[in-house]
Amino acid sequence: MRRLGWLAVAVGSVLVTGALMSGALAANTEGVREIAPSGTLRVAIAVGPAASAFWATRDPATGKPQGVTVELAKAAADKLHVPLQLVEYLSSDDIASAGSKDAWDISFMPFEARREQFVDHGPAYVAYTSKYLVRAGSDIHSVADVDRSGIRVGCIEGTSTSRTVARSLKRATVTTFAKPEAAAELIGNGGLDALAMGTEAVEALSRRLPGTRVLDEVVQSTGVVVVVPKGHAAAGAWATHFLQDAKTDGTVRRALDSGGSTNAKVAP
Repeated sequence: MRRLGWLAVAVGSVLVTGALMSGALAANTEGVREIAPSGTLRVAIAVGPAASAFWATRDPATGKPQGVTVELAKAAADKLHVPLQLVEYLSSDDIASAGSKDAWDISFMPFEARREQFVDHGPAYVAYTSKYLVRAGSDIHSVADVDRSGIRVGCIEGTSTSRTVARSLKRATVTTFAKPEAAAELIGNGGLDALAMGTEAVEALSRRLPGTRVLDEVVQSTGVVVVVPKGHAAAGAWATHFLQDAKTDGTVRRALDSGGSTNAKVAP
């Protein structure tokens, strides 16, 4: 009888434990559905001609996106134990405006208050600055030199940098480009006098384009933050916890280093 009693207790414990585990699994599954309703985590990224803490580039061998945001996307999908789908865009504005179209679940972009009508912002993982790249042989040596009649300035359409440049320049001619590659080609062949982009991106372009220079002065300073579509509270809470943990456990640092942003500092 004593043995049967112990057996009943053991079986009961197993059943209770199993029920608790089943309940936890169901709750976890329900939570994942709120973050990645399709069963796949769709992470929106911007792909451009030069890598930075925000811009992804294409692997020359495979043509697939690579970079900091790609590594963070992989870490997020691994955390949820779901497949990853990268959703590519040409700019952060394109990502934000697609937030209401059920096209992506989480993303990363430079913070800008005007985008709060489309997305909910989480914390930043890195500071993000923009500077000017000037063409070979240019007499531009400061930001003040840029704002002159006859100076041709390029920036990428749909970026916070483009709006900062448009507000600040009164005399120069500003042209926005839908494709970053087109702007990079023009600054390389002298078709533009200056190009405004993220600091890491213009520094990378300068290394590839002989004679071009990056001005010392910062055009814009913000932070690259995690975002979710507007009103997705559960996803926003999860994304915030994910990014905070990723900063603490070294995931962000490893993503920055592997993406070439070795000098970038993880946001506190």
